[in-house]
Amino acid sequence: MANINKSALSEKDGVSQPETTSKSAAEKIKISRRKKADTPKYIREILAGSIPFLSRAITLVESTNAKHQQQANEILEACLPHSNKSVRIGITGVPGVGKSTFIEAFGKHLTSLGKKVAVLAVDPSSSINRGSILGDKTRMEELVTDKNAFIRPSPSGTSLGGVAQKTRESIILCEAAGFDTIIIETVGVGQSETAVHSMTDFFLLLKLAGAGDELQGIKRGIIEMADAIVINKADSGNEKNAKIAKVEFNRALHLYPPKDSGWQPKVLLASALHNKGIADVYKMINEYITSAINTFYFQQKRNDQNKYWLLETINQQLKSNFYNNSEIKILLKEEFKKLENGKTTPFTAANRLLNKNYENP
Repeated sequence: MANINKSALSEKDGVSQPETTSKSAAEKIKISRRKKADTPKYIREILAGSIPFLSRAITLVESTNAKHQQQANEILEACLPHSNKSVRIGITGVPGVGKSTFIEAFGKHLTSLGKKVAVLAVDPSSSINRGSILGDKTRMEELVTDKNAFIRPSPSGTSLGGVAQKTRESIILCEAAGFDTIIIETVGVGQSETAVHSMTDFFLLLKLAGAGDELQGIKRGIIEMADAIVINKADSGNEKNAKIAKVEFNRALHLYPPKDSGWQPKVLLASALHNKGIADVYKMINEYITSAINTFYFQQKRNDQNKYWLLETINQQLKSNFYNNSEIKILLKEEFKKLENGKTTPFTAANRLLNKNYENP
């Protein structure tokens, strides 16, 4: 009877939660974080093919921290003589075309032939909160466990064509680590694909049949840059539509001017889900690379890419220096207020800011 007046909402002492990490383990983690690897160690480990150090080096490359950038540049300079020995393949296509499934099937085929494959998968960043899901590793479950494969998802940020700004440097590190095939997956949302085209040897466009995507792709002009078109998901009763689309794309390709490489782009059918047509795609890419090397176009394109990225890096650095200038930051806010009050125009404001920046570099 003594418990009749006791509230039904009273709490009983629960079981205390155990510590998820022991104190000794937590201390070891803190110590390991404090002990940052020096640059020579990074270089030795990367050249030895260490995946953990390759991943950490790419993280340094992607960092905006000044100290990280300095160390990353030192690592890149040392790795540069050991790079330039891979085939770089760019793969793009609209969302839902099956890029991740295709890349996994293609990557598994390459590793079965003894190739070492690095996949630099660019994940779309939100224009609102700048966040990315970075889920490519979860979509390539088999390839991610392959000892001869390395998958690195990176946020696209605000870079052109959805290609991460530091992808070019990541390629150098992957090549130095011994990867002979580099696959770059772009966001593929209709933005300019110039960036990925300017850092790869072969540009592959994935398309769907019967999805109303054929003419849209032609209008976007991406086909003009493609060295080949692969119509994916040519299975499950979609074979007839895929064959019709193949004829249409072949006709479209003949409307474009001949490529400097002398290569006539091809159209192939594939089903990444059922692993059909993957070997044919690899055979075609090999034919292209052999042809490009024999005509000296391969090296010419690599040289042109280096010039392009020299200018692109200068542009990025100038932009970064401008927006990081403490005086410009203050003046920019003032110009925003003038714009809101109708006291200036965007063009006049821009000229004032640029002139001021050049006065005080």
